[in-house]
Amino acid sequence: MSRTPTPPAVAVTALAAPDPNRPLLLLGPSLGTSARALWGAAAARLAERFHVVAWDLPGHGESAPAATGFTVAQLAEAVLAAVEPVLEARRAPGGAFAYAGDSIGGAVGLQLMLDHPERVTAATLLCTGARIGTPQAWAERAALVRESGTDAVVEGSRGRWFGPGFTFRRPTVAEALLDALRVADADSYAWACEALAGFDVRARLERIATPVLAVAGSDDEPTPPASLREIAVGVRDGWMVVLDGVAHLAPAEAPAEVARLIAAHCDRAPTMDDVRVTGMRVRRAVLGDAHVDRAAAATTDLTREFQELVTRYAWGTIWTRPGLDRRSRSLITLTALVARGHHEELAMHLRAARTNGLTDDEIKELLLQTAVYCGVPAANTAFRIAQEILAEPSGGNAPGDAR
Repeated sequence: MSRTPTPPAVAVTALAAPDPNRPLLLLGPSLGTSARALWGAAAARLAERFHVVAWDLPGHGESAPAATGFTVAQLAEAVLAAVEPVLEARRAPGGAFAYAGDSIGGAVGLQLMLDHPERVTAATLLCTGARIGTPQAWAERAALVRESGTDAVVEGSRGRWFGPGFTFRRPTVAEALLDALRVADADSYAWACEALAGFDVRARLERIATPVLAVAGSDDEPTPPASLREIAVGVRDGWMVVLDGVAHLAPAEAPAEVARLIAAHCDRAPTMDDVRVTGMRVRRAVLGDAHVDRAAAATTDLTREFQELVTRYAWGTIWTRPGLDRRSRSLITLTALVARGHHEELAMHLRAARTNGLTDDEIKELLLQTAVYCGVPAANTAFRIAQEILAEPSGGNAPGDAR
């Protein structure tokens, strides 16, 4: 009989003199590092703007070893519990904070935004992924460390962690990080590997409405730029930066630039251009690139401002709101289009509904419902249009309304 993983305990440490008058920023570590070694140089810069604290993985840095295995979700709960005394000292129990995390620290950030979206005001996710590596690779590394200790992965980490020439330019920083790995508790490290083996939130990214900055290292092999791009595109309000010459530990490799990016992201208020960019991203995700490209190509001086209005307000303001998922918004939109007799847009949104995960049977049930509440003639026309559209291959994107 297997034991159910229990929440681990993690330690939260102030990396600079606490200042309760400044916004709280919580920093998360990469596997095998201590928060102090990874974030120390960046935290010194961030302290000019934030009250900076950081958490350590079980058995790493200042955290005690774990007693049993754990999941990333349980790790996120442990982080919330650990930061609560800091919030209470700030007279803000249960309050929100800005978050930045590297690698597994970034994975915990994603989990926090999924499970407790109200607690994170803005997130900077560095050198991470909605899934990192493969279960088999993590299982193999966990077994190696259990058998031979963390010394067995030091040289491999030296190759993965740092960009070209970094260990020669900054040997003291590199060795401090590798020393943190050498003294990490082997069982806790292995359990963290197994937690990452079971972590995969790719299908849930679109639920995240918190503003997210995804920071990639151009030379990062474990979580390459494509991994960060997936996050930036998948969440509702995401953008991405790639740091040249950086590998897997961006906060230590480029502390000044990372600190600047975090501060700018946390201070960033959405502009109308931000709304337009986000709206275009959602519009393309729902309607398809081919459809949106056709609409853009057909834009004239007469229709340009109307196109901007639709992108900013329909797609950038309404379709991006966190209160409903895209499936629900498709159901509502189809019903409204049937009721109002907007047949061209009904065809377009039938295709979009498939993209958003509605099955043909669910669309049929919706149309039957409209027969009762919108009228049989309206439903009759809607069924005729649906029969044509649903006969197209799934993902088809025939010409339709320009919106």
